[in-house]
Amino acid sequence: MKRAKNTLLAGFIAMGSLCVASPRPASAQMQSVYNTSYPSVIRVAIRAYNNPVSPILYVQTVGFEEYCKDVLPNEWYPTWSPEALKAGAIAVKMFAWYHTLHPVTQSGFTYDVDNTTNFQQFRYLSGQTVTDQAVQDTWNYVYAPSTGEIMELSYRAGFPNRENRGFIGTNIMAQWGSEYFGQIAKMLFPNILNLYYPSYLLKFV
Repeated sequence: MKRAKNTLLAGFIAMGSLCVASPRPASAQMQSVYNTSYPSVIRVAIRAYNNPVSPILYVQTVGFEEYCKDVLPNEWYPTWSPEALKAGAIAVKMFAWYHTLHPVTQSGFTYDVDNTTNFQQFRYLSGQTVTDQAVQDTWNYVYAPSTGEIMELSYRAGFPNRENRGFIGTNIMAQWGSEYFGQIAKMLFPNILNLYYPSYLLKFV
């Protein structure tokens, strides 16, 4: 994916290790998690062979949840820990949501994202049971700044089988780091997200 993203709220209620933000009024001009619903669909520009430099062949309109399910197993390994997959599901969703609000027009095509690492790796109907479950388990959670502004959550691969501490606090999640903290450190997905996006909070919607 095009690794660059952000985080959520000021007042929060602690629920064990899960922090759920309490609502705060948002600016009337700003599209936020308080005044904007998930999109029903997302427009995906399809480039040949999932190659980021290939020309656009066509634009495919996909259900928003279906899109998230068809990205997660191509960005996070399905064999990774459930908590790493949940952290990934939140990042994939927030990234996509942000881009539905900022469409692109190129070569006569208007779209929200493409199917490559220019945005996020998308392969239609590639969802798997474990990654689909991670999307479903986190569907009612969003992660955003205290204003509630809808921001993309950036991420990069990082280095395999390491903590990837250099990414901590940078507003960029290391995918391999999420697996390390989920599998080795046994952290829950809200804590994993908080490592990378420390000024964001989790909100139930």
